[in-house]
Amino acid sequence: MNYSPSELMIVSASRALQGNRVVFVGVGLPNIACNLARRDHSPDIELVYESGVFGAHPARLPLSIGDPTLVSDATSVTSIDDLFLLYLQGGRVDVALLGGAQIDRFGNLNTTVIGDYTNPKIRLPGSGGACEIAANAKQIFMIMRLKRRAFIEKLDFCTSPGHLDGVMRRSDLGLPGNGPALVITDRALFNFDNPSREMMLIELAPGESVDSVRADVGWDVRVSADVRMMTPPTPEELAIIREQLDPAGLYR
Repeated sequence: MNYSPSELMIVSASRALQGNRVVFVGVGLPNIACNLARRDHSPDIELVYESGVFGAHPARLPLSIGDPTLVSDATSVTSIDDLFLLYLQGGRVDVALLGGAQIDRFGNLNTTVIGDYTNPKIRLPGSGGACEIAANAKQIFMIMRLKRRAFIEKLDFCTSPGHLDGVMRRSDLGLPGNGPALVITDRALFNFDNPSREMMLIELAPGESVDSVRADVGWDVRVSADVRMMTPPTPEELAIIREQLDPAGLYR
């Protein structure tokens, strides 16, 4: 069965959502993963979009959080203020999927600048609601491609808090959410199930090894004592992705 690394990543993220009811969705890869979960194994999942849509049932893959397809058949359409204050800060979001340009060993994310803030090499879109989402959602799943320029020792800018620095904890700042739980990539999976809350390698994609992953991570990454292989996509999952969610192949 042929599948791309991106399809493996999308399917892994979708499966990780099983058992969660209210999911805060970003555009791009998180969007495909969440809509795959709703169409495959979790039909009752409530997709929440930053623009103010709760319980979205998009007929096609939304192009952005402002795409009108999000409104059709949605449970509720509210103001952004109500969405963030009542749902997110009210502790009603079970999991949020986030991406970023850079991530460090504690799951902190940068979506602001590459280089010096006052004179950056690249200015990125910024936080949007990502900082508030990272602070308040019960848990965070990150989905991003594994590259050395993205998995770095020190962020150029911390946009969204993960587990901070391992010494200062989220509770020290009064952050209500539990922080990053899973990092899903096209080559490996990581969790944070250790006392220092550092990213830890737990699964490898076919053809990858611990050494090949370590070569593209900018720090000496922790490795689980029981590293497993990532489970390949099923034909049914691939059909949903290819025929319904991303027929043009923009993300997969």
